[in-house]
Amino acid sequence: MTTLTRPLEPSGQQETRPGLRPPRYRRPMGIGRDTAVHYAVLAVLALFVLAPIVPTLIQSIRSVPLYESGGVFTLDGYKHLFTDAGFGRVVWNTLLFASLTTFLSLVIAIPMAVVVVRTKLPGGRLIALAMQWPFFISSLILGFGWIIMYGPAGFVSTQVREAFGGVPWNLYSIPGMAVTEAVALAPVAYVFCANALRQSDASLESAAQVCGAGPLRIIVQVIIPMLRPPMVYSSILVFSMSIETLSVPLLYGQPVHIDVFSTFLYRNGLQSVNPDYAVLGAASVIILCVTAGLVAVQAKLLKNAARFVSVRGKATRPRPLDLGRLKWISVAAIVCYVVFGALIPILGLVFRSFTLIFTPLRNPFDFLTTKNYQTITAYDSYVQSIWNSVIVAGFGAVAVSVLAMFAVMVSRRSTFRHARAIEYLALIPQSIPGIIVGIGFFWAFSYAPFGLASLLPGTLTAVIIAFGLRAVPSAFGSVAPATMQIGTELDNAARVVGADWVMTFFRVLRTLVTPAFMGAVILTFVIMLKEYAPAVFLSSADNNVLGTTMLGLWAQGRTGSVAALASIQIAITATFVALAGLLMRGKHHA
Repeated sequence: MTTLTRPLEPSGQQETRPGLRPPRYRRPMGIGRDTAVHYAVLAVLALFVLAPIVPTLIQSIRSVPLYESGGVFTLDGYKHLFTDAGFGRVVWNTLLFASLTTFLSLVIAIPMAVVVVRTKLPGGRLIALAMQWPFFISSLILGFGWIIMYGPAGFVSTQVREAFGGVPWNLYSIPGMAVTEAVALAPVAYVFCANALRQSDASLESAAQVCGAGPLRIIVQVIIPMLRPPMVYSSILVFSMSIETLSVPLLYGQPVHIDVFSTFLYRNGLQSVNPDYAVLGAASVIILCVTAGLVAVQAKLLKNAARFVSVRGKATRPRPLDLGRLKWISVAAIVCYVVFGALIPILGLVFRSFTLIFTPLRNPFDFLTTKNYQTITAYDSYVQSIWNSVIVAGFGAVAVSVLAMFAVMVSRRSTFRHARAIEYLALIPQSIPGIIVGIGFFWAFSYAPFGLASLLPGTLTAVIIAFGLRAVPSAFGSVAPATMQIGTELDNAARVVGADWVMTFFRVLRTLVTPAFMGAVILTFVIMLKEYAPAVFLSSADNNVLGTTMLGLWAQGRTGSVAALASIQIAITATFVALAGLLMRGKHHA
């Protein structure tokens, strides 16, 4: 056998093909551009996350506000908090409210995820979509709707009182607060559990069926135990979100003097004539420690989650279980949750925006009007709040998604030695309550160097930064799973031909992660559009967003204007999600 070989060129005269010439990159001061990008992402995330935390820690042990000179370091804020401020009752109310909310959310979400994903359910696809859409409605708007329909003078409450002589519920109580918040947060737990069920192998269920187990026994002894990781994760997430929420406790608790963490900070910070910043800082630090501790507990509990893994190389297609007559009970329960929990309050809120008076004692159709919307358009500040919300959500969604995409790429697709730190920094904001983000950035901007203290406070830029911090974990979590599905051989092939990390990203990975990036933009837009808590401390009279404007109008008793603004926010969200769904049709990785 003869092997044909090309003779070698003399030394120094080898032919180099232009198409195969490895790229050369400048290295100013010996630093490659990939290293520069990695450290830039780390620095931006560190500054982003530590900016509200560090001033909060300092303020908690300082006797005067950060923006004032002088003062001494002291623990008087903590002493006053636990002795004179009635903080013990606040702690008890918060724990009771968060625990009850978490329990009710799981009671709603887990059975519904099981019956929707693993059983034969009439209209299962439509029911699955209906279970998720309350996520797009902020708890603030849902709280307005519940008060209008189920409050003491609500439309439904008045009819029930006329028919039965009384109302068996009381919204202005901790159970009433918990039920409303659970309706708003149940879709979060549902999504985690449903996704876990869709990705898991059904071989264990098939084995149980072969052994003669019935549908209910399979659900109780096989399916639900396999849901322990998403149950733990979603329960701690819902508990943390319940601790930080401001809307429902403010709307329901303030009229009857029920304080939780968030309303305590709101009352002693924004509503106080002479705020005690040391007490605010101390309370904020305690909440930070509690939420950070919950995240640590979550990590500890999920450390051995591998023993619950059922997604293997050879997965069997699940055969839906037949519940018989119980499937109609399941359908009825889901319909009750969607209709009574979300649909009726939202429709009542929208209908209230078109009426002068909304009560069953008078025919509402006799008072139909567009005056509420005319009032909104007549005041520039109300119109500006709508535009502000859209601008903040639009610019913020793109900026946060870009930052999250780079954070995912550096933490998951690079050899950067601080990659794990970048991932931690991207996920830490999920343990920082929104109202503390607002307080922390308020102090940080007031103490900012280089003249920023006079430029950032009271601007949309400040609101975008605060809202963006709250949305970073969601954007990171939206992009990360897609990158994990891309094989590393693509990166290796690019490196073989001389591409560095930056070239590999822009030439190879960028196109593959674009659908996930667009999904992160959509998710972040919705989150930032319905966000409002940080803006309570950061926005000015000229830079309010929809949430802060609605809270101000509600305090003035202008229910019709609140309903009109809420309806506009719902319409913006629905339009954006619908258009995004059309644009992303067929892109399943998003």
